[in-house]
Amino acid sequence: MRQLLPDDTLWRNLRLATLDPDVHTPYGMLEGHALILRNGHIQAIVPEDALPTSHGNTHDLQGRLVTPGLIDCHTHLVFGGNRASEWEQRLNGVSYQQISAQGGGINATVMATRAATEDALFSLAQQRIDNLIREGVTLLEIKSGYGLNVATEEKILRVAARLADKYPIEISPTLLAAHAVPVEYRDDPESYITQVCEVIIPQLWEKGLFEAVDLFCESVGFNLEQSERVFSAAQAANIPVKGHVEQLSLLGGAQLVSRYRGLSADHIEYLDEAGVAAMSRSGTVGVLLPGAFYFLREKQTPPIDLLRRYQVPMAVATDFNPGTSPFISLHLAMNMACVQFGLTPEEAWAGVTRHAAQALGRQATHGQLKPGYVADIIVWDAEHPAEILYEPGRNPLYQRIYRGQRT
Repeated sequence: MRQLLPDDTLWRNLRLATLDPDVHTPYGMLEGHALILRNGHIQAIVPEDALPTSHGNTHDLQGRLVTPGLIDCHTHLVFGGNRASEWEQRLNGVSYQQISAQGGGINATVMATRAATEDALFSLAQQRIDNLIREGVTLLEIKSGYGLNVATEEKILRVAARLADKYPIEISPTLLAAHAVPVEYRDDPESYITQVCEVIIPQLWEKGLFEAVDLFCESVGFNLEQSERVFSAAQAANIPVKGHVEQLSLLGGAQLVSRYRGLSADHIEYLDEAGVAAMSRSGTVGVLLPGAFYFLREKQTPPIDLLRRYQVPMAVATDFNPGTSPFISLHLAMNMACVQFGLTPEEAWAGVTRHAAQALGRQATHGQLKPGYVADIIVWDAEHPAEILYEPGRNPLYQRIYRGQRT
């Protein structure tokens, strides 16, 4: 019989989907086991018959499904304004590239975000983060990228830090200053990249406002040489990198990310076998963003079979943003990843747990139910994990446990 400490929390009479690949069952399912939590972490997973019949801090979950907390590893949560009019233009035949060339796209959101106060941005972001928390998200990446100058990039990252202080959710902040060329540098993008490398990255890194550097390597973003300048500056300061790559065309961005041992290559609809092989060698996660694929009505899907063949981990995220993926639902993104990209439900679940954790550099602490891992746990009124993504309009969340505490 296992001895429990007085402060231990015992969760029993449950069905565990551990998402632990060392548990050789679908979803890492364990029947007839219980969870012991201590000091915000999972202390042990033990058979029910090895537990005392009573303990002062016991929760009977009456056979409910238990999973790791969900992780949304790619969002642009903090911004001002909206771009509904651009969506209408696209539905009337105007391309994303045309809209961007006319001063719309990312720069339209940049103007609105620069004009907004920090408090206004915080208020808007609160409404969005509430939705994700209600869905069971316990770890969330938030990118900057709608400032494109040091003051507004800092403002966005300060909002992310305020959200982390207020809400029971862990925030992974990312600097995306190399998101687009701002209007004031329209005729001199090289000088803007110099600003990113020599001013924005070092100043905001010194203030501790972000933990990784991202960029948009694309025909409407930055070319390979410009992207490499940003990665080189980040590497010189020992900052992890990631990239929006191969979304609209094949530029070789995934190979560039892999050369810098990037955490993730995101979007990757036009990824080729050379890029997949490079990601496999570097351990770079492929982050699938079906919301943008759907909203832009794209036709080229990511090379899922190649990613499987090369055993590249595939994460799934919302890519929540005002221009190309205005969907604040990770359940919907999981569903889309299955329906549009052909993932299995089990792959989609791995994509919002252990692979999403890896995309944020947290694979040793998050994304699995495993001794020693952070006790971010979701209890569902469901029998099987597939139910959560099968019907994305219905939320069967029963209880949310963040760092061992019910929220």
